Amino acid sequence: MHSQNKRVYFGNYAFFVDENVYDPAEDSFFFAENLAVEAGAQVLEIGTGCGLLSVVAAKEAGTVVASDVNPYAVRCAMANAILNRVRSKIAFLQGDLFNALSETSKFDLIIFNSPYLPVDESEAASWLSRAWAGGPTGRKVIDCFIVEAPKYLKQSGRILLMQSTLTGVAETIERFSERCLHARVLSERALPFFESIVLIEATV
Repeated sequence: MHSQNKRVYFGNYAFFVDENVYDPAEDSFFFAENLAVEAGAQVLEIGTGCGLLSVVAAKEAGTVVASDVNPYAVRCAMANAILNRVRSKIAFLQGDLFNALSETSKFDLIIFNSPYLPVDESEAASWLSRAWAGGPTGRKVIDCFIVEAPKYLKQSGRILLMQSTLTGVAETIERFSERCLHARVLSERALPFFESIVLIEATV
């Protein structure tokens, strides 16, 4: 990986971040701090980025599938799995949301630090911006995720979804309810400028 990569740390883990990959920010670390994985669980991460959450999940998980639409992210996450000695536990896929998965795939836990910032469509043109650009309302990717995700959950499965209070937390909980999932705010952290990031848990 070339010299323009930076390195970030979480606990005892180290991660290289390619210049074309979302740089882990406060939402990433907040998610990781609240990521509880049952021993042996089958975990799916949508939008893995540099692989931070997948690598952390792999400590307890039986297997992890890490997916991203960004080919640079897939390569970067794979390198970080090797760096942190969990490569044997993680499978990597390039795809948009769930389209790289078999429809018969089922998981105990699905995690997604979603693109949730409200932006004009033209701002989502680069691989990097697709990691945070959520369309005009910020809900474009979140709503597609909520429609698809329940199909990939085991009977006792759960979802952890990160979003901003700018993007309608009550609406997310209602959308999960429409898909017969019970959703609640698991944890919340205030940011400057009247915004909080919120980790939502949805269960079957």
